[in-house]
Amino acid sequence: MARSTSPSRIPAARHVRGRRNGPFAAILRVIAVSLAVVLVSGASIATYAFWDITSGISDNSVDISGGEEPTDPPHLGIGEFEGGFDMLVIGADNDSGQDTSLYGQRDVALNDVNLLVHVADDHQSAVVVSFPRDLVIPIPECTDPETGETRGYEYAAMINTSFPKGGNKGGLACAVATVEELTDIDIDYAAQFTFGSVVQLTNAIGGVEVCLQEPITDRNSGLDLPEGISTVQGQDALAFLRTRKAVGDGSDLSRIALQQMYMSSLVKKLKSDGTLGDPSKLFGIAKVAAESVSLSSNLANVNTMISMALTVRNLGLDNIQLVQYPVGESPNDPNRVVPSTETADQLMAAIKADASFSSDPDVRRVGVEDTTPEESAPPEEPAEIEEPADPATAPPADGETPDDTATTPPGDGVISGLVGQSAAQESCVVKN
Repeated sequence: MARSTSPSRIPAARHVRGRRNGPFAAILRVIAVSLAVVLVSGASIATYAFWDITSGISDNSVDISGGEEPTDPPHLGIGEFEGGFDMLVIGADNDSGQDTSLYGQRDVALNDVNLLVHVADDHQSAVVVSFPRDLVIPIPECTDPETGETRGYEYAAMINTSFPKGGNKGGLACAVATVEELTDIDIDYAAQFTFGSVVQLTNAIGGVEVCLQEPITDRNSGLDLPEGISTVQGQDALAFLRTRKAVGDGSDLSRIALQQMYMSSLVKKLKSDGTLGDPSKLFGIAKVAAESVSLSSNLANVNTMISMALTVRNLGLDNIQLVQYPVGESPNDPNRVVPSTETADQLMAAIKADASFSSDPDVRRVGVEDTTPEESAPPEEPAEIEEPADPATAPPADGETPDDTATTPPGDGVISGLVGQSAAQESCVVKN
């Protein structure tokens, strides 16, 4: 997976890994999870409006290849992918048709939401990594394909400045190159959402339940929700996902925790309410996506989308990890964060190896409180009477290791210091 980090070019999103044949807009936060629904809807797209939808998707597609010739997917028909894949989903905070009275005037679009979605080779697990917008990292050299202007390598800049560095047509490619350089993971596919596309998609989905410990009124995002469980969609869902100062400690880390809670709730909804089996809902979702979501050009293929849906449709909630990229406070600015290298290296190694892991339950998550019901302990069984051990076959005593047996690490898979949750967990937003 290693690649040159030379600033002279944008690292290409590698399609050359023949085993990675499809996109994933995985199961997450309206800004990300909505895309999963869109892609899963491929089956109904093919039935109802193949050419209409495909045309819309192609019109909104963006090249992230860095100038390399894209490789055709090796599958010729529709079926599950062979192997895993990686995808970057970003949420841009500006677009030409955006209502400035609702969201304010912005000079440039920033990629304030950045999600790396990884599906394992065996299709049994997935990981979604959220990158804080205030994360200060190197940003590679990027070229705006519309103007030809090249902006040089930066050794310390916020991750959300990578999109404007590439311009409207090159922003997604620059965001991909930035995350590839940070993680050393080749990203196959990408998608870009705006405020407007989030509103439309949440309406098409029909709303998602969210939990608040106390009422929250946030004039910055427009959120106004009571204590307890509420169903949000449209502008209310967008306000919920944008809320930051009213939640936890007011940081982007609190907002990430809130959005992970939303992702978990959305996945549960899609698995339980029949959305994925309702042709009218799926068609509406697909139509919205075709008109308002920008996909990488190698993803703008209905057959590929259907294959992705077939690949991820049976993922269990416990096998979907929603984690925050490990960070620590910047020594130069308390309002910025920098990579926590040791924990980040463990996380990336686990992702590359498709190793089973979970976040650290002892780490406090700002912004939400875990409300997952505790499982009742099973009744105790009578102790078995053990036969005396045969010294020749007995296991070694504590602290001893047989000469011909290597020691093994603990098998719980917990990455110390990693913040996050599984999609199976339940949580409630905590007010600032």
